[in-house]
Amino acid sequence: MQVTETLNDGLKRGYTITLPAAELDAKVQQKLTEAQPDIEMKGFRKGKVPLSLLKRQFGPRLIGEAMQESIDGALSEHMEETGDRPASQPDVKMTNDDWKEGEDVVVSVSYEKLPDVPELDASSISLERMTVKADEAAVDDALSSLAETATDYEDKDGAAEEGDQVTIDFVGKVDGEAFEGGTAEDYPLVLGSNSFIPGFEDGLKGVKAGEEKAVEVSFPEEYQAAHLAGKAAVFDCTVKAVKKPKPAEIDDELAKRFGAEDLEGLKGQIRERLEAEYAQAARSVTKRTLLDRLDEAVSFELPPSLVDAEANQIAHQLYHEEHPDDHGHDHGEIETTEEHRKLAERRVKLGLLLADIGQKAEIKVTDQEMTQAVMNQARQYPGQERQFFEFVQQNPQMRQQIQAPLFEDKVIDHLFEQTKIEEKEVSKEELEKAVEALDEE
Repeated sequence: MQVTETLNDGLKRGYTITLPAAELDAKVQQKLTEAQPDIEMKGFRKGKVPLSLLKRQFGPRLIGEAMQESIDGALSEHMEETGDRPASQPDVKMTNDDWKEGEDVVVSVSYEKLPDVPELDASSISLERMTVKADEAAVDDALSSLAETATDYEDKDGAAEEGDQVTIDFVGKVDGEAFEGGTAEDYPLVLGSNSFIPGFEDGLKGVKAGEEKAVEVSFPEEYQAAHLAGKAAVFDCTVKAVKKPKPAEIDDELAKRFGAEDLEGLKGQIRERLEAEYAQAARSVTKRTLLDRLDEAVSFELPPSLVDAEANQIAHQLYHEEHPDDHGHDHGEIETTEEHRKLAERRVKLGLLLADIGQKAEIKVTDQEMTQAVMNQARQYPGQERQFFEFVQQNPQMRQQIQAPLFEDKVIDHLFEQTKIEEKEVSKEELEKAVEALDEE
């Protein structure tokens, strides 16, 4: 087999691979010989079918297999010899479309190779990491919010108001007929919770215990149950109780409801949670600074195909953010701007750099880390966790989407260990401003 270079321009490479007819025929003969002992055919004993007959029957398929194996082998050998790593799947085409058996096979191969990434001395990079202590005011605010979730309700005299809880029996009807799922008994509903369709909770404001009221509403046009969407409905309600909220006391009893021994223990848990949240936010700020430093520190040629693909993806994403009502993909071609390309170049460069650093440091995502990440995402689909697991297992692209950020975070942590990081204590407000600045960039 002969490999001839036809293009060497930057990262672009092109080759012609010639597979001699004799070599192809020998490979086919080898396949036939290997298969012959197991083949039975009418008129012949098992393993005694002549090779000429086998070639006549199975030859065309085996020629195709032999071609593919030979070309794949030549490409693999070429990549190993040159050290090239294609940025995407190489483009492989037969140049002699009118090929006939007995002729040489000539194939053109073209691809963009991944660049050689320069070495990076991370120890020369200096970073600043914000630290925030959870003060008493922040702990008290979080404690008050927690207490709100533990609100109880007690009977009240008088009419129901916003925030009150009403206990009701109701029957929903459309065109005078009760519909499935529109009936309940002893249902506790907090007015203002927006847990029912628009208008229902407002219709119960002012009711008293023991009253009956017909609440007239209309289902939204995009209601999930298509047979009810846009329909006018009447809910016949019987009010069994009206209760006002009774805020939970912030004391040891509240702490025990949330698994702490006492109030001080609960405050300690809240403080730890807040400081963990602050640390995660601070890490995001430090990570952005690190990526900025890396972007400035290294420069190398980027594969145009990767930059083009990333720029197109950025433009497409921004289009849909600006046009949230356009859910389809029939919006025509979206032009990329210089801004899109600059951002794409940064992302591609940093992606290749982090991948190279991770590979040289032998950083890997463990099966346990991958399983945990899949479990975390599966929780977003209650009742369908098993189906989500199976989908991920059968979808390599989905696995890559989950694995990529895990790998990146491990590489970032690896770089943090090598850089010079100075801790700087700041206020919660200063950290919030720094995080807001990330979203604006």
